[in-house]
Amino acid sequence: MASLVDYEDSDSETDQDPQLYHDEGLIISCSSSSSSSSSSRVSAAQSGSSGSVKRVQLQGSALRPYVPKRQRLAETAAVQAEEPAPSGSAGSPLLSQVSERVRPFLGRRQGQVELPRRMQSRIEAHQGPVNTLQWSPVDHLSHLLLSASMDRTFKVWDGVGGGRCLRTYSAHRGSVRDACWLACGRRLLSGSFDGSAAVTDVETGKTISRMENGFKVCCVAPRPSDPDVFLCGGFSPEVRAWDARCCKMLRVYKAAVQQTLDVLFLSGGREFISSTDAVSRDSADRTLIAWDFETTARLSNQIFHERFTCPCLGCHPLESSFVAQTNGGYIALFSAQRPYRINKRRRYEGHKVEGFAVHCGFSADGSVLVSGSSTGSVHFYDFQSSRTLSTLHAHQHACVCAALHPIIPAVMATCDWTGEIKIWS
Repeated sequence: MASLVDYEDSDSETDQDPQLYHDEGLIISCSSSSSSSSSSRVSAAQSGSSGSVKRVQLQGSALRPYVPKRQRLAETAAVQAEEPAPSGSAGSPLLSQVSERVRPFLGRRQGQVELPRRMQSRIEAHQGPVNTLQWSPVDHLSHLLLSASMDRTFKVWDGVGGGRCLRTYSAHRGSVRDACWLACGRRLLSGSFDGSAAVTDVETGKTISRMENGFKVCCVAPRPSDPDVFLCGGFSPEVRAWDARCCKMLRVYKAAVQQTLDVLFLSGGREFISSTDAVSRDSADRTLIAWDFETTARLSNQIFHERFTCPCLGCHPLESSFVAQTNGGYIALFSAQRPYRINKRRRYEGHKVEGFAVHCGFSADGSVLVSGSSTGSVHFYDFQSSRTLSTLHAHQHACVCAALHPIIPAVMATCDWTGEIKIWS
């Protein structure tokens, strides 16, 4: 069975800073979107993707004489001024203005949730597994769909207007394990197996800030009360809190675990839950741990006593409860208030996880819980009764995320482990 480890980056050359090497007639280009010299830009264009490494036979005439830095910068600026703006660049109406598909639903009172029934579009979105999908949280920009992939990129799509890719972001040198919108709808937060977390401008694609953690990042979560502050967890016993404005680490939360699978803020950001790999009964910590954000104190480490890991967490829109996807093949429900008791009467079953990080989420009003499945299907559950409302056979491979649109009825995006995205209505 495929796993995240199978897709982690093994090429150590990509971990180096962007630069150009001349060695025995070979040119080795480690390119990134932040390269400033014209030679690096040409090499990046040849490689076809940011962070890739390509060897090209170098001709004798290609070895240029030394050019002063000031002259090189002037030449670069002149070339950039002559180049046409790429699709989805700054000022693109699709990234900053209201979609005509969304406009009729703005300000409309939502009725009963409608479930999707047919596929609207199919997109070969990424060259690797898609880890997560999320619609923009700003209603008038909710046609924008964010995807993050193991192919080292995250992208924004016109999700309700035909599925066109509006911009590709290459802020990382490793697989992008998690990405999400910030509340303003203008910036993106991402975490990668290259050990970094980054904040990126949606329109320009510019990396605004980058935080190096020293471990592979699996999950990121902005604080609801202060979106410039976020949590970052991964292949480490630590969860770290960062301030993206100054790239400063604010706090460290440490437990006797090897990995943090997901983090979820509660109570407006005063507390949060971390999901860990601690499933041994010999461990003092259990799968779910509650923390006080300000003091870093552990509020509870005995929330979930079953020997299952919880790869993904989700909060109910009314913030009265939260859910945890378990690798036991069911979703567990917990109170969002101390002592975070599990609801033993409600258990959402019918889908499978089988080692995949299968996401679960809610409709805008919280009445429907939706989950992907390792079998490729999407399952809809009534939140109050936990009964199955519908099952949609969406993909041939593991469906790891399904996201209902926040304001357009019956619209949903799904993704699978092969890099495919589908839009449903």
